[in-house]
Amino acid sequence: MVQETHLHPDDFIYPLFVRHGEGVRHPIPSMPGQFQLSLDTMIQEAQRAWSLGVRSVILFGIPQHKDPHGAENYDPHGIIPSAIRALKQALPEMIVVSDLCMCEYTDHGHCGVINTPEEPAYNPNLPVGYVLNDPTLDYLSKTAVVHARAGADIIAPSGMMDGMVSAIRSGLDAAGFEHIPIMSYAAKYASALYGPFRDAAESPPSFGDRSQYQMDPANAREALREVAIDIAEGADIIMVKPASFYLDILTRLKADVSLPLAAYQVSGEYAMIKAAAAQGWLDEPRIMLESLLSIKRAGADMILTYFATQAAELLG
Repeated sequence: MVQETHLHPDDFIYPLFVRHGEGVRHPIPSMPGQFQLSLDTMIQEAQRAWSLGVRSVILFGIPQHKDPHGAENYDPHGIIPSAIRALKQALPEMIVVSDLCMCEYTDHGHCGVINTPEEPAYNPNLPVGYVLNDPTLDYLSKTAVVHARAGADIIAPSGMMDGMVSAIRSGLDAAGFEHIPIMSYAAKYASALYGPFRDAAESPPSFGDRSQYQMDPANAREALREVAIDIAEGADIIMVKPASFYLDILTRLKADVSLPLAAYQVSGEYAMIKAAAAQGWLDEPRIMLESLLSIKRAGADMILTYFATQAAELLG
């Protein structure tokens, strides 16, 4: 009667990794219990999630081919547009969120267009290997429209490019998708917790890191500024990533922001709990639910978590 915070299966957004093929259910070693899925097995997993009360998924694609601009990401017949169409046909009421980053699709593993002499947008005043912000916006806008046409319910840009929300909003509106909301990875930190995800999505950067465009873990006020900018550009939902190490950011935003807040319990958070539980050092069901409860208590309205179905089973 006096419990202040409650978890429900429909609090969760379930991340799914999708690749080409048929009958694929490839285990991800650094994320026990998670898999790379083909379209048919992805639908089975989404149906299982739906039966447990999980109403939302977010899709990450593993392309057949990679190139400097991540062309499969905006190919109407690419893995994610195909996955969106398949999911909406099988589960019309499932909320399908499309992650819009380029890193899984580029041969260099970065989240935007890279400054090289071969690149048409090459800028000799910038270092070779620098991510070109403005040319990247065109690709994000184009990709958002392709994914919206495939049936995505929410577009979630995660690249932390300046002006990405405005560019995507303009592109969606011009194509007649003014009703499609944008979930912005507005406060995404350059965290060490993303390693297992990069194994799962086969997207580690081939050089350097992503600190040029992701946030310094030491900065809190910067997160508030980034969020304010994205809201001004038209974001509908604000995300904090990672979740557990940044609960202070989540709480500060809850006090200042009226938009819905999402928090991403990322692959490293998941893997740490799984590893400790496998060693018998922690009670997995208890620590899993406690971690999710802490994220919701800190202010999250929705939680992206690999524990979605496991937690939903316990919550009944």
